[in-house]
Amino acid sequence: MPALPTGDPVPADGALPSSALATIADTEFALYLHVPFCRVRCGYCDFNTYTKPELGGHGATIDTFADAAIAEMDVAQDVLTAGGANPPAVSTIFIGGGTPTMLPAADLVRMVAAARERWGFADNIEITTEANPDTITPEIAVELAAGGFTRVSLGMQSAVPSVLATLERTHDPANVATALRACRAAGLAVSLDLIYGTPGETLGQWRMSLEEAIDLEPDHLSAYALTIEEGTKMGAQVKRGQLPTPDDDDEADKYELASELLMDAGYEWYEISNWSRGPATQCRHNLGYWRGVNWWGIGPGAHSHVGGVRWWNVKHPAAYASRLAQGLSPAHSREVLTAEQRSDEDILLGVRLAQGYPIASLPHKGRGAIAPLIGDGLIGGRAALRGSIVLTQRGRLLADTVVHHLING
Repeated sequence: MPALPTGDPVPADGALPSSALATIADTEFALYLHVPFCRVRCGYCDFNTYTKPELGGHGATIDTFADAAIAEMDVAQDVLTAGGANPPAVSTIFIGGGTPTMLPAADLVRMVAAARERWGFADNIEITTEANPDTITPEIAVELAAGGFTRVSLGMQSAVPSVLATLERTHDPANVATALRACRAAGLAVSLDLIYGTPGETLGQWRMSLEEAIDLEPDHLSAYALTIEEGTKMGAQVKRGQLPTPDDDDEADKYELASELLMDAGYEWYEISNWSRGPATQCRHNLGYWRGVNWWGIGPGAHSHVGGVRWWNVKHPAAYASRLAQGLSPAHSREVLTAEQRSDEDILLGVRLAQGYPIASLPHKGRGAIAPLIGDGLIGGRAALRGSIVLTQRGRLLADTVVHHLING
């Protein structure tokens, strides 16, 4: 797992500068809850997660996590209302991990209820939990729906057993359909997460995964290119030559295949790695990140952003629980973003969206890059004439290059 970034110290109570709270009432507010538990650690994963043997029963365990998370909500409530600030009702909640559904459904529901008690919920709130397909039963789906959840994101990753084995995913591929049906019967929207570019995965195997996912008719699909992270088991296997190094051209072919098949099946891309049946089934929580809303991240290692201040919690569940037990903020360190940093991040995130990024919001030096980017086929000429930067399919594959030129000229 990567180390936490360095930053400035955080006051013991987590207090934010008054400037960060000045406009909090005018900006959408979201919550992210990071549940850091997994049955096994997948070889490719560098997320802040822990198996039961690694924890040894100390700190914020599966049994005590909900209480610790609710204690952090109390910290958040104090911080966000300091000096008479008035945060808006919560617009979206996303519970990720790890495997959130390793917690009892009752605990997931209890955390959602605690958020409602402190901030209230916006009309038509979106509440999502990620889930391993093996952990969803009809009874759990009903309990989640009754507790206010609106959406479940199932970690399908692949339909091919050999690919799942390389990823060290433990779920039964057949349980994806079973879990999806259970969620649908309970009235929950369903998203499927897929990964392409696993070492050894063929284009035909990726097509099989896409076709099986499409046949299940989810409301939403995400398709992410596998990144080999240094310090992971898979990273070491690739370095030793035990697994082949992913190939950029292969990943480009797989992205293009995903785009083709999903669009043919009636899905619209709205962000580089995400497709939905239409605006009503887009992931509003993730859209909030890309549009720069305020959010509070709850849990070990979780990141937050409010009013241009970004901070991150201590990583280990034991340290996290200990700080909260002492009435302290679990924040490790933070940074106050400059106007230039906020502008750069707005471009970095906003360009990823199908709706595009307004040319009028670009720095002057970046506007000179528009014509060459159109000439290279990376952004749409017609959209630019209408005042927006919109990536072409080729541009989606080279989004980092586009962003570099829009920021630096």
